[in-house]
Amino acid sequence: MKAFAALYQVLEHSTGTLDKRAAIADYVRQVPRADAAWGLWLLAGNKLRRVAASGELRTWCGEVAGLPAWLVDDSYSHVGDLAETLALLLPPTSSPDANLPLHVWIEQRLLPVTGADAETRQRTVMDAWAQLPEDERLVFNKLLTGALRVGVSLRLVQQALADLSGVPIALLAQRMLGDWPPTPDFLASLLSPEVQQSDREQPYPFFLASPVDVAVEQLGDVDEWLLEWKWDGIRLQIIRRRDEVALWSRGEERLDGRFPEIEMAAQALPQDAVIDGELLAWDEGDAPLPFSALQTRIQRLRPGAKHLAAAPARVLAYDLLELDGEDLRESPLEIRRQRLRDLLDATADPRLMLSPGIHVGTWNEAAALRETSRDRGVEGLMLKRLASPYRSGRRRGDWWKWKVDPLTIDAVLLYAQAGHGRRSTLYTDYTFGVWNDADELVPVAKAYSGLGDKDILALDQWIRTHTRERFGPVRSVAAELVFELGFEGVNISSRHKSGIAVRFPRILRWRHDKRAADADRLQTLQALAR
Repeated sequence: MKAFAALYQVLEHSTGTLDKRAAIADYVRQVPRADAAWGLWLLAGNKLRRVAASGELRTWCGEVAGLPAWLVDDSYSHVGDLAETLALLLPPTSSPDANLPLHVWIEQRLLPVTGADAETRQRTVMDAWAQLPEDERLVFNKLLTGALRVGVSLRLVQQALADLSGVPIALLAQRMLGDWPPTPDFLASLLSPEVQQSDREQPYPFFLASPVDVAVEQLGDVDEWLLEWKWDGIRLQIIRRRDEVALWSRGEERLDGRFPEIEMAAQALPQDAVIDGELLAWDEGDAPLPFSALQTRIQRLRPGAKHLAAAPARVLAYDLLELDGEDLRESPLEIRRQRLRDLLDATADPRLMLSPGIHVGTWNEAAALRETSRDRGVEGLMLKRLASPYRSGRRRGDWWKWKVDPLTIDAVLLYAQAGHGRRSTLYTDYTFGVWNDADELVPVAKAYSGLGDKDILALDQWIRTHTRERFGPVRSVAAELVFELGFEGVNISSRHKSGIAVRFPRILRWRHDKRAADADRLQTLQALAR
């Protein structure tokens, strides 16, 4: 645990990317393989199953520290991070542990008591608190709460491993997709320069587009680009290898069984292939359904006939990454797309279709088509350089997303809650409402991004002096302040009091020029709902 705690401190306090990469590489190089595997697993964003609930940890901490529950809870509300709160409140360790390795703490102390009775779990946690010195106790608490955030992205971890092993980062990213075991054997195969059998069983890392942040005319001749609609669905890879089919979402989740009609279509392909595309719910009128229709099927592991009929699925294929075992990612997009078209034409299944290209003569024509996006049920345009290879991650230059401007409303601030981590002492999470037919404010959106530091500080002070009621960590405030919110779309929702749900809300600006009575009405959102 000592080595991982030291790595945590370096990553937490370092601002240099190269320093963090070097620290991760040194850790993997120096510690036992079992520790290195668990350390990478945690840094990659994975979490252990919870040994104890937040309330249990606060209670146990109060018992050890001899503090009343209200003081522990109040300390937590000020610090914002439970692991740090526990580390600060617990008394100093009198007999530090003899440096048990990280994998021993996890495999022999924490995992065996997951799901055990409260007394067993309490004894395990308290024994650890009594043995670990302060810096290691903090990391232990982070493992308990699942809040091991140190400003390290998965790509940075993979860059460190590439520096260490010489294995290409694209191959490392592929090997680390999905659920992988934190074992010495997996670590050896991960860092091996030799081709592994599992390399042909995993999906490829997705190539992600960047938002257009320049005038599109600066991208060059429009004829050098493939233009497609930006569909509002689930990005996925269809993998058919050795006549077996797997569906992988961009979130690295297997979707097998949830969309049997897509698996059936893939099984009918005349050749093994890996296809990148967008999974959509599609209506009989040959148009995409709202994303909310697709959501009705995402969590159903074995959908019945009713759900299959209500939201039939279709994949619009973007790209062909592999054909009969041949990796095509370095081929130009223009060639990959032609081979994809040939493959899909040979299948002729409407559930698996080529995403249509958009043919324009000028960027002005493209801009005019982009303005029709919402009427078509899409989010804008995708711009892909015809000569581009298929890269991994968000690499700027070859793929861009040119989304339509967000929808906007003016809404009233109703509730506020403190943030987490560095924002734990400030009210930064907000709930906004609009007026209904009864002239009542109903909540329609939660947002926590969009304001600058100056506005956040000013708003925090206003919230503290205009609080009406408290509901645990949430404060209701006087209905006086108006904010302009941006969002991507609106859907009818039976799960929300307002009857609608907005997608990806964020704050655009504080409307100092408007009163609460000037805010928008619920009918405005209802009219936009699909």
